[in-house]
Amino acid sequence: MTRWQAIKLAAQFVAPYRHQVIYSLLALGFTAMITLSIGQGIRLLIDQGFATQSQTLLTQYVLIFLLLVIALAVGTFTRYYWVTWLGERVIADLRTKVFNHLIHLHPGFFEENRSLEIQSRLTADMTLLQTVIGSSISFALRNLIMMLGGIVWLFITNAKLTAVVTICVPLVVVPILVYGRRVRQLSRQSQDKIASVGAYVGEVLGQIKTVQAYNHQSIDQQQFHQHVEEAFIVAKQRTRQRALLITMVILLVMGAVGMMLWIGGMDVIEGRISAGELAAFVFYSVIVGSAVASISEVVGELQRAAGAAERTMELLQAPNRIQSPTTPQTLPPISGNITIAHLAFAYPSRPEALALNDLTLTIQAGETLALVGPSGAGKSTLFDLLLRFFDCQSGTIKLEGIDIRQLDLSALRGCFALVSQNPVLFHGSISDNLRYARPDASDAEVEAAAIAAYAHDFICALPQGYTTQLGDAGLGLSGGQKQRLAIARALLANAPILLLDEATSALDAQSEYWVQQALQELMRGRTTLIIAHRLATVQSADRIAVLNQGRLDALGTHTELLHSSSLYARLAALQLQSQ
Repeated sequence: MTRWQAIKLAAQFVAPYRHQVIYSLLALGFTAMITLSIGQGIRLLIDQGFATQSQTLLTQYVLIFLLLVIALAVGTFTRYYWVTWLGERVIADLRTKVFNHLIHLHPGFFEENRSLEIQSRLTADMTLLQTVIGSSISFALRNLIMMLGGIVWLFITNAKLTAVVTICVPLVVVPILVYGRRVRQLSRQSQDKIASVGAYVGEVLGQIKTVQAYNHQSIDQQQFHQHVEEAFIVAKQRTRQRALLITMVILLVMGAVGMMLWIGGMDVIEGRISAGELAAFVFYSVIVGSAVASISEVVGELQRAAGAAERTMELLQAPNRIQSPTTPQTLPPISGNITIAHLAFAYPSRPEALALNDLTLTIQAGETLALVGPSGAGKSTLFDLLLRFFDCQSGTIKLEGIDIRQLDLSALRGCFALVSQNPVLFHGSISDNLRYARPDASDAEVEAAAIAAYAHDFICALPQGYTTQLGDAGLGLSGGQKQRLAIARALLANAPILLLDEATSALDAQSEYWVQQALQELMRGRTTLIIAHRLATVQSADRIAVLNQGRLDALGTHTELLHSSSLYARLAALQLQSQ
């Protein structure tokens, strides 16, 4: 995407607010007109008030001047309000649009892009865009009108003096064009470096216990300092270019004003123009000079905003590789029949290594199937494919005889309840976390799920019970408590197929006992797939599938596999020796 394409896409978010744009432009034009009229007020005040030494005329023109000031204040208030409102409203819409797009993107996108850098784009870049839309563009337009209007009044007031000022116009435009390109490139680099700083901070602080446990603070300090210095070096280069641009503009414009004052002063002395005309001309010259200098300064902000727009639109235009089909098939009643045929898959970040290789497996409705095997055998990858977080390169997964790629994504994922090794809890109350699967669940249903998951007692023992606020990632709860909340949430989802990913591997004996009791309740009447390294937790499964290097090595009961699968027998022997 080119920068102009990004700006064009960003401008579409302004289009729905045409009335507010019109209000802003009318107020902007009105304030510019009033400001330019003040120059004529100054001329009349000097020529008709001071020069005539008439108190009546002086009072009259001072009152006119004050009325102009009041009108300017009212116009400025109106312009500021609508322009600021527009900036806030457009950025709120843009943030919402980007977030709504991101939250539906396939997980592979977040493997290829750092989540914390994406957060930076949603915050820092959006803030910059909001400043530009809600301030800088209005400021630039106002100064453009002031510059053009001022030039017109300069010609009306004195054509000879105007020629002196206009000589500098091409001299000002050239440095803007030359330095503008450099500022734009450096602005993009600066924003990328700042995003890297934010991403590094989030990563380190999010894993602060690991950082401190390994005494890694000094190394992280050095690396953070390096990130900050890299961002500072680029920002310094950008600032130098902008400062040179502004300095050149001021020197050229103010030099022209000085030359004009000398020529105009000579004309007043020789009686060719009045003092009021010279004062008005000086006023318009300052207006034009200030406007040109301000526009050149705003150009830098606009260049940075263009970079921010480009980065934001990149997010908005990121393709979603996992989508529902245009005409999805209707799901029949789900009993839990799953057929996997010749499945092959490699993660986008590791295309050369097959995580699953020609896997064929049939799961019958209502059965409990355990997936075991060494790390990297493809167990968790199978769960990813069942939920369509990724699509396989070849082969099929069918649910009730229908290829899952022909199903609506929401309907497909609604058939599964996932309980992972590290249960995910969000900032909020316990009740909110349990309702994550079913926001419309009643208090009675939430409590029933917690009771079934053996979580009700410890929840009631907390200070505010179900309204107790949890910290980030369930901070303050034990591993067993978090796991039981995750099981209660899965119970509340009431999905026909259950996916358990190492649900008890990290628990102590007492926590594991209560979680196992909760899991027995959860598994009742459901098709269940269990990933486990500890074979003791899967011996009661109806069948056990042994995976190795993405292939199905063996399939059978615990007793059968001890005799038929050397890999399973070896895993069982190793675990028995370690106990």
